[in-house]
Amino acid sequence: MRCRHCGAELSLPLIDLGSAPPSNAYLTATSLHKAEKWFPLKVLVCSECWLAQTEDTTGAEELFDADYAYFSSYSTTWLHHAERYAADMQVRFSLNETSHVVEIAANDGYLLQYVKARDIPCLGIEPTASTAAAARVKGIYIIEDFFGVRLARELAAQGKQADLTAANNVLAHVPDINDFVAGFTVLLKPEGIATFEFPHLLRLMAENQFDTIYHEHFSYLSLTTVSRIFSHNGLVIFDVEEHPTHGGSLRVFAQRTNSGAHAVTLRVAEMMALEGADGMTTPDYYAGFQTRADQIKNAFLAFLIEAKNTGKKVAAYGAAAKGNTLLNYAGVRPDLLPWVIDRNPAKQGKYLPGSRIPIVDETRLREERPDYVVILPWNLRDEVMAQLDYIRDWGGQFVTAVPNLVVE
Repeated sequence: MRCRHCGAELSLPLIDLGSAPPSNAYLTATSLHKAEKWFPLKVLVCSECWLAQTEDTTGAEELFDADYAYFSSYSTTWLHHAERYAADMQVRFSLNETSHVVEIAANDGYLLQYVKARDIPCLGIEPTASTAAAARVKGIYIIEDFFGVRLARELAAQGKQADLTAANNVLAHVPDINDFVAGFTVLLKPEGIATFEFPHLLRLMAENQFDTIYHEHFSYLSLTTVSRIFSHNGLVIFDVEEHPTHGGSLRVFAQRTNSGAHAVTLRVAEMMALEGADGMTTPDYYAGFQTRADQIKNAFLAFLIEAKNTGKKVAAYGAAAKGNTLLNYAGVRPDLLPWVIDRNPAKQGKYLPGSRIPIVDETRLREERPDYVVILPWNLRDEVMAQLDYIRDWGGQFVTAVPNLVVE
């Protein structure tokens, strides 16, 4: 396999998680009786540009289909983050009723609803029919398509270039990262700004977040590598911020390389220096990650087996993609974890891919009063613990498995 960005031959391994079905391919009662598609789940690192990337197995169209079940608006933490973004960008870049904002991967309108509320013209691009329909209910104009140079040229020809583009948690999701990034160079106005948010590979490595690896994430990104990809495709990064979302993310600000409207801040060089000092451009940095992941998996599996052997009830919260990676790698099935709660009605009544654990609503928690609730989306730990604090009334405890097993 060759690198998705620079084309170099890949030989440096990061981790091999065996095989799994796509993490958002939830099953129905009918599809339980059919075979699932499982694909190898292996990450390699390019020793030329240092892009960490999944081995080629399947295309985006199969992963992000009409029944895609990830809806951003079910996390209050993420909604607050989106609302702050809209307010901050309006002030920082003087956005008003004459501006035009375009969000790539608009999902269910979680962010553009706040842009629209500020009377700033906007549109969203979203390839999945389920989430696009939810965004339209909010009154947001959605183009149902995958983004790249082709679509960017079509929008530019229609006079729909952007003063600001937002691309949150999508840069890692695209198989052709060069075409995707080049599309922003076409879509932006001459002095337009593009912002991207993505989980920081440095945090993934430091905190053993192996469960954030799944087929929908084609890439695992550092600022050093993203800067190189952007430069190759006509963009330059002029600022970067760290955010706690998704276990530790970067928000980068970019402009066309021929723009120069915004001076490059010191934070860009500081973050690249931090990555360099940590060794992210050396092969040794990526050694040992497999062993750490295996230790986490084994500790979690041992906890579930011990709970079952001692007659304790265990449930889980959050039918999240990261949870599916953990459960499938650990080989967990309903005998050890009988059900998982999720607030999203689109997931309730379905089953987790691979493990085939049923997804239920929160009423089951009060009915069965489990001894332990495993929080699978550990990045929302504080939000979930506050929401479900009533389990303390019967002595229930919360469990997280990543970056290490914690029972509290």
